[in-house]
Amino acid sequence: MADSAETTVPNKKVLLRHYVEGNPSESGMELATETVKLKLPEGSTAVLVKNLYLSCDPYMRMRMIKHDEPSYVPDFVPGEVITGYGVSKVVDSNRTDLKAGDLVWGMTGWEEYSLISNPESLSKINHPELPLSYYTGLLGMTGMTAYIGFHEICKPKKGEYVFISAASGAVGQLVGQFAKLIGCYVVGSAGSDEKVNLLKNKFGFDDAFNYKKEHDLNAALKRCFPNGIDIYFENVGGALLDAVLPNMRPSGRISVCGMISQYNLQIPYGVRNLLCLITKRLKMEGFVVSDYYGKYREFEEAVVGWLRDGKVKYVEDRKEGLENAGSALVGLFEGRNVGKQLVVVARE
Repeated sequence: MADSAETTVPNKKVLLRHYVEGNPSESGMELATETVKLKLPEGSTAVLVKNLYLSCDPYMRMRMIKHDEPSYVPDFVPGEVITGYGVSKVVDSNRTDLKAGDLVWGMTGWEEYSLISNPESLSKINHPELPLSYYTGLLGMTGMTAYIGFHEICKPKKGEYVFISAASGAVGQLVGQFAKLIGCYVVGSAGSDEKVNLLKNKFGFDDAFNYKKEHDLNAALKRCFPNGIDIYFENVGGALLDAVLPNMRPSGRISVCGMISQYNLQIPYGVRNLLCLITKRLKMEGFVVSDYYGKYREFEEAVVGWLRDGKVKYVEDRKEGLENAGSALVGLFEGRNVGKQLVVVARE
């Protein structure tokens, strides 16, 4: 390369145009092109990365509104680049622990190149022999969410009855397989017949149903769980949560991972059956996966072992190019994705 200190390249990026009310749309985001130098200033403690794959996650919707009270992750700022989890390659670094060419995953910008001011938040990719995109999901934040939410929060036992909502999504598909690995009976709900078939025929769920075709969710759950539910892995909220509560078995556990049905509502659904928490002695617990990152290597090695033994299958839904990133993110809330939604920025 010629004098790299002077090398400047275009840097395409996705910006938040304005805060979002109601359903997110592509018009709330815009594609812009700026420039970036490929060499850090002498003494800089930041790291410059080239982004390869970007993760689309439902929690990002909550960052598109202005909170009066701070949330567990900062709000996006209109006019600034959207951020999220991704897989990147280090372009320049003055640090001893991160060198040019290293592959990493962590929080980055929705852009071709990002300057990471807190590089301690990045994790090196320990298994580059596997598809790098897996670190946006299966081996990254999404996979760890499934692992922690199920094993740490639910503390499952062999033979228990497990229900998973949004079961064909990035988290749900993994929770179901983790549950089968320890001998649970597993049922999932999804929003299309294609997804239901995927759950039963690829991921090994014992049963599944298309919630859009069920006129009575309570009846659907009683059909699938005549003896009740021990563990509910909650991704949806709203009316489905209301139907689950009376169908829980005594001392059942509910792991609250997300509530995607509520994110676009101005007035959240009022759950009516919370008394079941008392009468059935239920445990219902929310969690934030970053609180458990100390367990990352335990999680990673367990899942890599299952992958190599063919015990875990994984489905991705890829969009090519930053110009399609907005569509990919919006699609999560319209049920368009099948499996883990990610954006391919560059392969190397």
